Amino acid sequence: MPDTLILTFDMGLQKKHGDWAEDKAAAFLEAHGFTLLERNWRYKRAEIDIIAKENGILVFVEVKMRAYVHYGRPEEMVDKRKQRLIIDAAMAYMREIGYEWEIRFDILAIIGQPTEDFTISHYMDAFFPGLEFGESDM
Repeated sequence: MPDTLILTFDMGLQKKHGDWAEDKAAAFLEAHGFTLLERNWRYKRAEIDIIAKENGILVFVEVKMRAYVHYGRPEEMVDKRKQRLIIDAAMAYMREIGYEWEIRFDILAIIGQPTEDFTISHYMDAFFPGLEFGESDM
């Protein structure tokens, strides 16, 4: 019988690292003057990691973490499908709270892990609904 390589992921460890990254992201935002409103806000299949306000602007933040960049940078993992889910959830949140003013979609990319040094890159206005997200979505 040939040798078989079995790769497994420790989902508990992955969640622990994800929680660590979101905690670091939240602290980063607060240190930069953001007011945190929600964390892990869910709508259908989507989750918005952090909802905050900065200077009166409602900001929806996606947090992405990678221990290393061998297989791509964290911010590159927010593809069009993920953007659509976040935008749909953001529109639902805005309907829920009756918000009709300025919004922004940011990405916080964290490279590192809890036992090492890490860096945080903040991409403001990382994406925005195009024309296909019309008033009918609001």
